[in-house]
Amino acid sequence: MANILVVDDELGIRELLFEILNDEGHAVELAENAARARELRLVGRPDLVLLDIWMPDTDGVSLLKEWAAGGLLTMPVIMMSGHATIETAVEATRIGAMAFLEKPITLQKLLQTVQKGLTRVVARPAATTTRPDPALPAASEPLLDAAPRLVGVRSADDESGTQRFDFDAPLREARDAFEKAYFEFHLNQENGSMTRVAEKTGLERTHLYRKLKQLGVDLGKSKRLGE
Repeated sequence: MANILVVDDELGIRELLFEILNDEGHAVELAENAARARELRLVGRPDLVLLDIWMPDTDGVSLLKEWAAGGLLTMPVIMMSGHATIETAVEATRIGAMAFLEKPITLQKLLQTVQKGLTRVVARPAATTTRPDPALPAASEPLLDAAPRLVGVRSADDESGTQRFDFDAPLREARDAFEKAYFEFHLNQENGSMTRVAEKTGLERTHLYRKLKQLGVDLGKSKRLGE
């Protein structure tokens, strides 16, 4: 888990990024302007910052310059904008930004860029680590023999009633597949009622709609299955 600071003057974007990153297990702080971002930068010491370029009080590039000049640019900063020019993106990168995301930001691009930034943070102290003990098994050696690779759960869209998940798949892909099957199952059980599914899964309706859209759940199909 990482501490991530999101700086954007648009409430909807702040809330959406909070939900996505929070679902990934990160602790997320939100700032609606540069003034609040300054406060949270000093108090929270974020591991990574998502910084919007166009803001009403101080723009993101100016704040980036301020942090760089004050020795506060000690964490990866990912710039965001829907109207920035190539020159602005180049300037931000020159100052110290690690990446630039163009709005609207796709879920895959966001998570890939965030992971890249956090990997860079984790990798910094690697040079000072001691060599592994040759008596210990190599990290690539399996710790469990004959571990099950697939698990089966009931699925709403499988004629056999079961959907199988590949344990060899990357964690994100495996989790997305399970979550999709999970929500499709509950939608089928509740005859497509978003209100009842929200209550059953413990999510607010707005969050639930966004989650289903991210996972590519066909709401129309779920309703037909419940007919």
